[in-house]
Amino acid sequence: MLKKISKDATHLSNLGWLESRFYFSFADYYNPKNMNFGVLRVLNDDVLHPDNGFDMHPHKDMEIISYIVEGEITHKDSMGNERTLHRGEVQYMSAGTGVYHSEYNNSKEKDLRLLQIWILPPKKGLEPIYGEELYTHSDRENKLLHIVSSKNGNAKVKIHQDVNCYVCELDTGKSINYLLDKNKQIYFVQIEGNSTINDITLSPSDAMEIIDEECLNIVSLEKSHFLFIEMLKH
Repeated sequence: MLKKISKDATHLSNLGWLESRFYFSFADYYNPKNMNFGVLRVLNDDVLHPDNGFDMHPHKDMEIISYIVEGEITHKDSMGNERTLHRGEVQYMSAGTGVYHSEYNNSKEKDLRLLQIWILPPKKGLEPIYGEELYTHSDRENKLLHIVSSKNGNAKVKIHQDVNCYVCELDTGKSINYLLDKNKQIYFVQIEGNSTINDITLSPSDAMEIIDEECLNIVSLEKSHFLFIEMLKH
């Protein structure tokens, strides 16, 4: 089953300093029929305008992944971590028993765009962890880059939950196939450009729920940038 979610069906939020697209219930958007997709609880496409950001705030019992699309993000947290990340780089944090952190766009001129992904942990009270990976464009150019996995997986970024997250920048006319385990499902987001997924066209900010499919054939109609999260069926 391939269920396309048009960008027009997502929720837009504009706080002035922050513009967001919510794919699931979050903040001022509440929809009891759209709370999550398996262990994927939150997926927000955020644009932070220059010299703005999220002040220090708490998280608990959530695994949080930030994928930078444009601009730069500066992270600080109560574990003593501080780092500035750029396009294609990944920041992750397992909040577990509790962490305070802040995220800022310190640029005076350029917007910051990032995907914020919240994954439900396998249990509560896990030890907090933080890290980042400075992936390059060539790592994801015309191939799937495995950016996040479970502790038992092969990605450099490892979280507690059993998920796999991939990104790719695919040149026009190029294609990629991905085989699915029968026990897995996928949430797919078209970040930039246009692609077809098994002949269904996705435009920028469209998404897709993928269940009970054996293979994905992803074809770039124009230079395409996408991300998808694979998880156990729920």
